[in-house]
Amino acid sequence: MYNLGDKVVYPMHGAGKIESVEEKEVLGELKKYYILKMPIGEIKLMIPVDNVDNMGLRNIIDRDEVNDVIAILKQNAEKNNSNWNKRYRENMEKMRTGDIFELAHVVRDLAYRDKEKGLSTGEKKMLANAKQMLISEVALSTDQDGDTVTGYIENFLGKIG
Repeated sequence: MYNLGDKVVYPMHGAGKIESVEEKEVLGELKKYYILKMPIGEIKLMIPVDNVDNMGLRNIIDRDEVNDVIAILKQNAEKNNSNWNKRYRENMEKMRTGDIFELAHVVRDLAYRDKEKGLSTGEKKMLANAKQMLISEVALSTDQDGDTVTGYIENFLGKIG
């Protein structure tokens, strides 16, 4: 069980802070929901309390682990020459895990491919979503705003090769 103020990651959406726990009636059922406020875009999500284990909700990484994420972004990209559809499925599977280190690999590799050869429309959208998820967790982990973290991450991505 999570508490008010806990910073958590909701796979495929990013990191946020539990703002409240509320009872809501949805489809005729009264259930408790975590109300998660996302730092980017001021989005709020309702997550059923009794279903968090199945959804992969987890605590954010600590400051020390942010350095591990940055180290991944600084590494040379893994070149994947398979067709875009196969790459897309592989990257989507990594993103669904909710693991920030897998997410960092996706961001780094897609940013490299975009720089070198360009991306399909689907992969461009995937890169944007993956960046947003990565930035949201790093921002909450380091107590920085999203714009600062975005600039920091973009700086590393501009140097990949």
